[in-house]
Amino acid sequence: MKNLNHNHSINIVIGLGVSGIAAARFLKSKGQNVLVFEKAQQSSYKELAKKIKEEGINVQLGTPLEFSSFEPWLKNISSVILSPGIAWDHPTLNQLRERGILVEAEISLAWKGLRNIPWIGITGTNGKTTVTHMLNHVLNENLIYSEIGGNIGKAATEIALKVLESPKRKPKWLAIELSSYQIESAPEISPHIGIWTTFTPDHLERHGSMKNYFKIKRKLIENSSIRIYNADDVFLNNNRTKLPIGLWVSSKAADSDSHLCDFWISAEGIVTQQGKELFDSSVLKLKGDHNLQNLLLVTAAARAVGLSSKQIKDAIGNFQGIPHRFEHFGQLRNIEIINDSKATNFDSSAIALAATNGKTILIAGGQIKQGNSQSWLKNINEKAYGVVLFGEGHENLKLLINKSGFKGYLRSYSNLSEAVNESIKLTNDWETGTILFSPGCASFDQYKNFEARGNHFKNLIKKFLI
Repeated sequence: MKNLNHNHSINIVIGLGVSGIAAARFLKSKGQNVLVFEKAQQSSYKELAKKIKEEGINVQLGTPLEFSSFEPWLKNISSVILSPGIAWDHPTLNQLRERGILVEAEISLAWKGLRNIPWIGITGTNGKTTVTHMLNHVLNENLIYSEIGGNIGKAATEIALKVLESPKRKPKWLAIELSSYQIESAPEISPHIGIWTTFTPDHLERHGSMKNYFKIKRKLIENSSIRIYNADDVFLNNNRTKLPIGLWVSSKAADSDSHLCDFWISAEGIVTQQGKELFDSSVLKLKGDHNLQNLLLVTAAARAVGLSSKQIKDAIGNFQGIPHRFEHFGQLRNIEIINDSKATNFDSSAIALAATNGKTILIAGGQIKQGNSQSWLKNINEKAYGVVLFGEGHENLKLLINKSGFKGYLRSYSNLSEAVNESIKLTNDWETGTILFSPGCASFDQYKNFEARGNHFKNLIKKFLI
């Protein structure tokens, strides 16, 4: 291989995804020898590998994550770098550890390169992406240069590379979304501010139990200097005594309950900090109680950074939300079209349903995750006129909804195109209402990610819009 032989120390990066490429480039920029293993070998990966090789980074396609893949290099491996999607306890990785080889996460590399910049680490089952984007928006609107990354946007090592190459353009803050996968593989990350948005069952296929999932999330908050929690999340609120001391926010706490929280929304709708009125919550354009919770979490963090209530209010006033999260995509007659493809679990979809108005058609489906469907089914029965299902889990979801006693219209299809067509037909005699695309399932049965799924939905719906 070009610029690489078996006598040189090398870093092996697993996967040609966003995180893998960013990690490889970061290591290369630090003068390290890098080899990327990618199990796929389709033409698209061949093109990508060619581009990466032109940068002086070696790539081996068709290389699975098996111990035999590493054997030719064992004497010279200085580290093996992982993307978040690879299980931390994968048998091959355990074999490498037994040989004394350092197995490290991409996010750990980023932490080493960026720990001299204060991090705001945002985690939670749902809500973390909106909070991360909203907070980054508030900082940048007030001329505080921050970068967004981690589990969304840029891989964190891409930011680290940028700082390495242009140290004079170093951000003042980093708003980093951190998934449980990333926290599990990098327990050393210690943000200046840690935010915990929500906690409901998710990723149990990987973490095994709610107890373990909770322990992983808690580690990030425990490591944080300033901790911010959402008291409206039932699990977090019920487990206050198990959490390190921090600031609590609530969109539901009445003024009489204010002693339980540090930030709340008064009966008059005013965002309040320990008795001091800050600004009217109506400046936020996004609908739903969950977004009021997000607003309070962002406000608490922005105050910790040092921003005034006016600075926060003005920035929030022009925040438009994020793609694929309760994204208002258009109208068909007076029927609102909402793309909520980022709802990859039951709880996230339940929250979206609760925020809709009028008659609602829910389009849901995909790869079913382990989790509690109770709130989702309850909201379907209370809010949905009809449900149209698609994807791998459509038959199982249909059985689940039928068992809940749902009396509305229920149909299921193998693909999204048919589901969208059926949903449009159902609204033909409506004057007002909502078509809500909120799958409540993972996208990997038919799509690369939830973004690809959301874009497909928008492309399908475009032809019907005025």
